Amino acid sequence: MKEARNGNITDGTVFFALDQTKGKGQRSKNWVSNRGENILMTVVIDCKALQLHQQVLLSFAVALASNNMLKKHTNGETCIKWPNDLYWCDRKAGGILIENIVLGNNWTYAIIGIGININQTAFEKLEKPTVSLKQITGKTFDPMLLAKELCKELDKSLKDIEVNPEQLLKDYNDSLYKRGQQAKLKQGNIFFEAIIKGVNEKGQLLINQGNERTVDFGEIEWII
Repeated sequence: MKEARNGNITDGTVFFALDQTKGKGQRSKNWVSNRGENILMTVVIDCKALQLHQQVLLSFAVALASNNMLKKHTNGETCIKWPNDLYWCDRKAGGILIENIVLGNNWTYAIIGIGININQTAFEKLEKPTVSLKQITGKTFDPMLLAKELCKELDKSLKDIEVNPEQLLKDYNDSLYKRGQQAKLKQGNIFFEAIIKGVNEKGQLLINQGNERTVDFGEIEWII
């Protein structure tokens, strides 16, 4: 983030970490990882040619690229839990955090943090069930090579932000965790169940509890 603000990096710069001491996830949660076993990377995207309303499309594109990379190694068994977690069989395999640098009405850079569990098999007791690619497949992988695969997927999906946004939304919904199924959710102190219908062009989750309604990010929590 500092390097981007200082103008010292160019579009597409990738930072890959073998270790991190202050991993950050959604809602200020920690992202814990064993040294050298996982993908811990940050991608810097120049967004000056994009509009602020396209931020949701960027989120779709990054989630799809990450999921597509994993699907190649899991026989297509992974999916995207709204808004941008990577899941396999109700267990979290990865997460994405996008922070934007906006000056006035100009979206200058997106700082995309991606963490994916690759070879780690022992995890601290976490709030949500966790899984790694090695646990899914029984194989050991080179995290750096997989990161390079992911970058190629990102190159492809980012182009659709301007070229084919409708396809991005369709592909995202096709990969959506529990789409068409009943899910347990929490809003405030209230627990409830609802059918997951999909995600709209604004990035809102569509759920049905007898009546269909939209949900903004941060409004509900998943209970798994």
